[in-house]
Amino acid sequence: MLQPGATIGMLGGGQLGRMFIVAARTLGYRVIVLEPDPHSPAGLLADQHIQAAYDDTQALEQLGRSCEVITTEFENIPAQTLKKLSEYCPVHPSAEAVQVAQDRIVEKTFVRACGLSPVPFMPVRALADLSEAEKYIQFPAILKTARLGYDGKGQMTVKSIAEAELAFKQFNQVDCVLEQRVELEREVSVILGRNQHGDVQCFPVAENEHRQGILHQTSVPARISVELEQQAQQAAMTLASQLNFVGVMAVEFFVTKSGELLVNEMAPRTHNSGHYTLDACVTSQFEQQVRMVCDLPFGSTRLVSPVAMINLLGDLWPKGGQPDWLKVLSDPETKLHLYGKALARKGRKMGHYCTLAANAEEASHKANAIFQQLERVSE
Repeated sequence: MLQPGATIGMLGGGQLGRMFIVAARTLGYRVIVLEPDPHSPAGLLADQHIQAAYDDTQALEQLGRSCEVITTEFENIPAQTLKKLSEYCPVHPSAEAVQVAQDRIVEKTFVRACGLSPVPFMPVRALADLSEAEKYIQFPAILKTARLGYDGKGQMTVKSIAEAELAFKQFNQVDCVLEQRVELEREVSVILGRNQHGDVQCFPVAENEHRQGILHQTSVPARISVELEQQAQQAAMTLASQLNFVGVMAVEFFVTKSGELLVNEMAPRTHNSGHYTLDACVTSQFEQQVRMVCDLPFGSTRLVSPVAMINLLGDLWPKGGQPDWLKVLSDPETKLHLYGKALARKGRKMGHYCTLAANAEEASHKANAIFQQLERVSE
């Protein structure tokens, strides 16, 4: 167990790292960030910022020798980096756990091996693989790159084998998965913490709405049955246990119109859809990550208030200015979180806000009314 006063290493300098640092420093820990961007959101708040690439051997040694434990804020850290750092101190999550989530083919195969149902898919490693796609997948379908795709990037809807072949060529014929499009009732996610002893606790299931492949809104409680909520949480716990995962992770699910629960993808880290925990739960996902990697007791995951979280993308920033934040701050039950990013651009996550209310429907209505005001100002 690492008591407050210890030093935690953070790989990655984005907003997830920034919010982790706030939680860690509130609890009395020091945090050293390794991140190549000199102006990263997390680096600006860290006790120390090592500005270096993730494969810089000298920088890794400096971080490893300076920390008592190391964690990550995104999944695309090279596995060799995590293995190298583990020579100096514990690293949570492990390279083995992170590697599964770095490749969609590996991830979906793993989900199936755990006895769970992924979205129907087929691996595409060569153009010839698509010739018999209709035997396994119904069109329209979605072609996704196996690695590095997120927030709608690296994926394309295709209506035929010919379109799939064209998309595969546009992706430079890197490994891909061809996914079945399913009739969705809604999308939900589970955020959980798992400690080094195998104990797991879940946060309340969140319901998510995406726009152009990017999360727009998360509402809690999700509009699903108790049985489906328990099924989603159990599935997420199974995946975490089979990975021998330590830390906080997210699992996204599709709920089909027929009521089937399908695993969409895993994120071996804190997650955008868990930001609601900052204002609506006894313990945030970021404090829970600190607790898990330092082998502290769990913080309560109890929902204090129904909530709706809205992402703030760079699209809302007027040229040469910023949004009228009074539109957000005038609501006494809405909490604004900005990430300290200097440059706003289309699709870039700049911040979020959480609106609390008596129920999820009211929270969603209020949150969207505020968002509409922000949109009008940015036009």
